[in-house]
Amino acid sequence: MRIVFTGGGTGGHFYPIIAVAEALKELARAQYLVEPTLYYMAPTPFDPQALFENGIIFLKSPAGKIRRYPSFRNIIDLVFTFTGFLWSFTQLVRLYPDVVISKGGYASVPTVLAAALLRIPIIVHESDAKPGRANLLGARFAVRIATSFDSAAQYFPQKTRIRIARTGVPVRKEFFLPPPADAATLLKLDISVPTILVLGGSQGSARINETILAALPQLVAHANIIHQTGVQHLESTKEVAGITLERDAHAARYHPFGYLSIESLRQAGGIATLVIARAGAGTIAEIAAWKRPAILIPIPEEVSHDQRANAYAFAENGAAVVLEESNLTPHLLASEVTRIVGDTELASTMGAAGASFTDPDAARLLAAAALSIALSHEQGE
Repeated sequence: MRIVFTGGGTGGHFYPIIAVAEALKELARAQYLVEPTLYYMAPTPFDPQALFENGIIFLKSPAGKIRRYPSFRNIIDLVFTFTGFLWSFTQLVRLYPDVVISKGGYASVPTVLAAALLRIPIIVHESDAKPGRANLLGARFAVRIATSFDSAAQYFPQKTRIRIARTGVPVRKEFFLPPPADAATLLKLDISVPTILVLGGSQGSARINETILAALPQLVAHANIIHQTGVQHLESTKEVAGITLERDAHAARYHPFGYLSIESLRQAGGIATLVIARAGAGTIAEIAAWKRPAILIPIPEEVSHDQRANAYAFAENGAAVVLEESNLTPHLLASEVTRIVGDTELASTMGAAGASFTDPDAARLLAAAALSIALSHEQGE
């Protein structure tokens, strides 16, 4: 049995694939099936270590990103996409997998089109409240369409809606485990005050970093700050923080990291009092798994079509506060942080509201559908 994953470009597209791969292997063992051979087709491996640890074979597939504004690079990237389609077609003919699972994003387009032409069954999973163009295209050829938000279904073509089911966002199983008892010690935190976890997405966010740095004196006066800055922003962030907190008695409460490994992220999220983050669907699902209140700062609509819709969908039932970038100031952010962490009842209510958003079975549901389709495909049904 061969299963191909495709999609990528961000952690929000990539890490749910890892969660489904984990569930596929567990289900195969539980059903006494031969473990499926798993492949990942995309322009880059994104996280080679995660692929290696889960026994997923990476196959490079070129793809071009079509921008939403006029650009000569769109023409160049169309050539890349066509090249990727030819390459993917050749690889899929060689492998002839039993099912292709697409997480969307520009990286998925060549593989999905090639699979459609070869009549290989396709499952599309859409993490966001508003589907991306790649998944709207892929949905036309999919035998199953899974969504994370109920609102996403309305955007798909009418004739495809009978194939849609809400599963939630697949989250790696580690995020549902409690943090180790010594997590605060390992992270060198002051246990006498709350802890704020700041996430700017897989690449970090310059705007969030700037706002956190400007608000640092107010924030460290009341809390530990675990700040994932993005690898490329780490040194500059540390330099500015060093100047800002040079004479601050609570400077040791600030903990910047370029990147948080899955184990460090699990520890930080598990003990955090509040999470400040972008509004990628994967990040929201992880916050929900931790049952923590959140302040969400979505990427503006003109840059990313999905995050603003995600943020407000999550905040609808009281799980989060949404701060638009256009209104974001250090004083406003610090004020909202103080308001939430200073009201334990409010923080608890927000965390409980968020917990109802995520489905711990999302990865298993997608894996079960993939196995069922793959077995039918193997038998020629």
